[in-house]
Amino acid sequence: MALDKALDYEKIKEAAEDYRADMVRFLRQMISRPSESCEEKEVVECIKAEMEKVGFDKVEIDGLGNVIGWIGDGDKILAIDSHVDTVGIGNIENWDHDPYEGYETDEIIYGRGGSDQEGGMASAVYAAKIMKDLDLIPRGYKIMIVGSVQEEDCDGMCWQYIYNKDKIVPEFVISTEPTDGGIYRGHRGRMEIRVDVKGISCHGSAPERGDNAIYKMADIIADVRSLNENGCGEEDEIKGLVKMLEPEYNPDHYEDARFLGRGTCTVSQIFYTSPSRCAVADSCSVSIDRRMTAGETWESCLEEIRRLPSCKKYADDVKVSMYMYDRPSWTGEVYETECYFPTWINKENAAHVQALADAHRALYGDRRQSSPSSADKRNRPLIDKWTFSTNCVSIQGRYGIPCVGFGPGAESQAHAPNEVTYKDDLVRCAAVYVAALNLYDSEKKTDDATQFRAGK
Repeated sequence: MALDKALDYEKIKEAAEDYRADMVRFLRQMISRPSESCEEKEVVECIKAEMEKVGFDKVEIDGLGNVIGWIGDGDKILAIDSHVDTVGIGNIENWDHDPYEGYETDEIIYGRGGSDQEGGMASAVYAAKIMKDLDLIPRGYKIMIVGSVQEEDCDGMCWQYIYNKDKIVPEFVISTEPTDGGIYRGHRGRMEIRVDVKGISCHGSAPERGDNAIYKMADIIADVRSLNENGCGEEDEIKGLVKMLEPEYNPDHYEDARFLGRGTCTVSQIFYTSPSRCAVADSCSVSIDRRMTAGETWESCLEEIRRLPSCKKYADDVKVSMYMYDRPSWTGEVYETECYFPTWINKENAAHVQALADAHRALYGDRRQSSPSSADKRNRPLIDKWTFSTNCVSIQGRYGIPCVGFGPGAESQAHAPNEVTYKDDLVRCAAVYVAALNLYDSEKKTDDATQFRAGK
């Protein structure tokens, strides 16, 4: 698609500003409906009602529980994705106000899910309305607005369902995850690893008769910490993950790794079994959150744990594996998948990335328009990358459907108490989505838009 007509950027900005109050109202309605993963029914119904109210051509809820709104009647699809589930609130004592009732000021909206990431849903829905109001649905396309579920539990599983079960393949997708005013073209991948250690129980009064699984796991935990924190010099018995930034260890992808940042690992959960509090533990297990940079694979990450000195020492009693995800969605549907979320990067000059960049420059200039609390981000490049992971692990990482990120809010607000998002961001994002989908030039699309993709 080449541009059919010159865009009136001031008119787009005015239309987005005119819907400021509606976006704020809609966001506060979503925040008021608790929507942790697998419990999104109420917020999905709220979104469906809003889409129907503003005049979407078709609104549907698929078998997994994703809500999908359509405008336009073209054969090809341009999509905007927002996950509508949130994490929990944690310790309520850490919140200054009710996280679901929330409040607003002239600048911010307070409450769980505002930045991560129901604010993106508000901007996307009203971007679609503006496109319909101003007759700016690109010729030959229909616009797909997705409110996806279970992202916080299993990033991208919702899009595995959309791709494999619903058979929907957009030309490209804008993710509305918070980007601190930037346009994001990639992020690290991740996986969830489990380590199980066996022991033998005995009475706690004579621990030497048993084989304490917790003691074995303590050695393994220390090695996992070293894997994350060590350097990669000759003196380091366990070479740290920073090694993947060096050509010696990652000759094909060290430059991509430097763009994304090094991988990390941390022990996130611990479990044990024991006959009683006065017995030696006969098993111990941990979960490891592993963030993966370019050049790392799920096989290499599992093998890296297996090669730790402590795992080799207790080899017969150690099992290292990848978690599987099989929680039922709010509809009862189960889509089982491995807990592996591939790394991806798009080229900066890819047609879909440049559509966002051109839209931003035409509307707001070359610099990030960061929120007041993220003013330091304004000096970062306009085109950059996320620190955390998104649904793009499936859209781009698994399936190679081009993705690009631009969303209201700040990464630092995600999963934090006293979460806020910014009213100005809602307006800016809606305007950029409208312009970007119209500036996308399919004639400039190439087969090599992907710079790095870990794949399935």
